[in-house]
Amino acid sequence: MISEFNRNKIINVSCLDAETLAVHGILDDSIYSLELDFKVRIEGLQCFAVEGRWRRWTTPQCPEALKFLAQAEGFCLDKGIEDKIHKTIGRTACRHFANLFNESAYAVRETVKLLRWQQFQGGGGELSLRDFLAQDKGQRDADPVAAVAVTPAETPAPAAARPRPESSSRSPESNSESSFVIDLHVHTAPASPCASDSLETMIEEAKRIGLDGLCLTDHNYLWSADEIRKLRDQYEFPLFRANEIVTEQGDMLVFGFYEDVQGIIKLEELKNRVAAAGGFIVAAHPFRGFLTFGADDIGLTREKARAREMFRRVDGIETLNGKVTATENDLARNVAADLSLPATGGSDAHDKSTLGCYATAFTRPLKSETELLAALKSGEYKPVAFR
Repeated sequence: MISEFNRNKIINVSCLDAETLAVHGILDDSIYSLELDFKVRIEGLQCFAVEGRWRRWTTPQCPEALKFLAQAEGFCLDKGIEDKIHKTIGRTACRHFANLFNESAYAVRETVKLLRWQQFQGGGGELSLRDFLAQDKGQRDADPVAAVAVTPAETPAPAAARPRPESSSRSPESNSESSFVIDLHVHTAPASPCASDSLETMIEEAKRIGLDGLCLTDHNYLWSADEIRKLRDQYEFPLFRANEIVTEQGDMLVFGFYEDVQGIIKLEELKNRVAAAGGFIVAAHPFRGFLTFGADDIGLTREKARAREMFRRVDGIETLNGKVTATENDLARNVAADLSLPATGGSDAHDKSTLGCYATAFTRPLKSETELLAALKSGEYKPVAFR
């Protein structure tokens, strides 16, 4: 008998390129656990490449729902799509997938709001996000046909793809020729459903651009030690294993911990298990705004940010992430400094084009995961803008 019911829902929206968003949704409760992945063309908000997975279900009919998810191919996820999703996905497939799809559609629209605001700022605009959205809504209500759209030509490239300023020895985020630079946040296909390039492709690109190593942080996926050893030898390139685990307080990069955690776990429980194993937890992209609240509500102060409960249970903070805005990275860096927590950098790459935009520079070469874990605990490293 279930004496307590818990439900967690997390939506992750990231820019694959200037034209495409990737959406990863998870619904996990005391009865059901399922995941949804699809892509969205920013211009027109049209979704495609829809896939679903069950982790836990109750009847033999539940897995049959997956074959009906393709009905959503081509849906425009603008406001008002909810009824159509409920009538198609909810009735013919599964109401749980329909609910998750609708939450994901909302997250997509919020993301596009942020992209339009970034575009406005890039053009010299100085309105706050709240004021910009109010003005933008007024323009859309007055003339929907002339409403501003985020087109591929207008969309600012994701943070990972923007050109970096030349490194400076005075900057705490600059690269150093004598350091050992590892991209600590990397996703590969098919281990991460939202990634599009294989590990072999990522290794070749890492060698081409001059990285010293890669750390694999595929979503809720553990590479075996044997697999990594063989690829290390084959490519003569340092590879390290980690994991990006979903908690109710956000995504965590976990090092030195090799349990296969699926679905959503409470951060307190994860902390206890990682600590028992002698591992290390880094809060990944902790201020990726649209994952926690709507764009209309963004306004987290530095003081409120550092008081978040999650920071009492992590060992470090990712302060340079290639999938968030400069403002969000700045807030993460400030919070890490305020709390005296070590800071890391990683591209959060899902394909080779964004690999190595940000990374972590260690003070000495690292040959094993044991050495990487020890180095993370020592604090002798810094996040860098690499590519």
